Amino acid sequence: MSAEIISIAPKTRVPRAALHEQAAHRLRQMLVENRVAPGAKLNERALSEELKVSRTPLREAIKMLAAEGLVELLPNRGAIALALSEADVLNTFEVMAGLEAQSGELAAQRISDAELAEVKAMHFEMLAAYTRRDLPNYYRLNAAIHNAINAAAKNPVLTATYQQLNARLQALRFSSNKDEEKWQTAMQEHERMISALAARDAAAMRSVLLTHLGNKRDVVVQQLRAAAAASRPLAKA
Repeated sequence: MSAEIISIAPKTRVPRAALHEQAAHRLRQMLVENRVAPGAKLNERALSEELKVSRTPLREAIKMLAAEGLVELLPNRGAIALALSEADVLNTFEVMAGLEAQSGELAAQRISDAELAEVKAMHFEMLAAYTRRDLPNYYRLNAAIHNAINAAAKNPVLTATYQQLNARLQALRFSSNKDEEKWQTAMQEHERMISALAARDAAAMRSVLLTHLGNKRDVVVQQLRAAAAASRPLAKA
């Protein structure tokens, strides 16, 4: 009688790459939503506890976000959350507006019916998030719409450049919607984007995206100036 062979499956473990990616995803959200303030040092011990990962995948995640432009690695000082000066913001938005406008113009000419349907579906989800004043989900869908428009342009060089530069502005674009009036304006601009895409109107799409990015820039600069003024010590009488 042959001995019975019992196969014992090893315990399932989350692959190291998956831990790295999960940590990067969650840390990216924290940075975008300003739960880690611009210019703040990333405390590895605290982040390891909050994200429930060891130092090794956390460090890999930080390196990944540094490559995206969300984190700065400073010699002998560790990593800090990206902090842009007003000049940085103005220069970055100037280039970003051109990239967004070109993406929109090309997308209006090249978008497929299936891609348009997907953008419309995300737009209606975003409208629901706006109605609930659910800023995190609104921003997630907003970013997905802008990425989908860029992808519909079907230019890989444009997409690579867009993604690299846009990473620098994510936290600022998120916070720009905290102004109720400006948030409403942004929603109206998205309505115009959908109409222009559906009409395959390249000129209208270019125009609304230039306006949209210009308005975002203005809000961000106002917020930066207000924060700088608030941080200054009061002058003695």
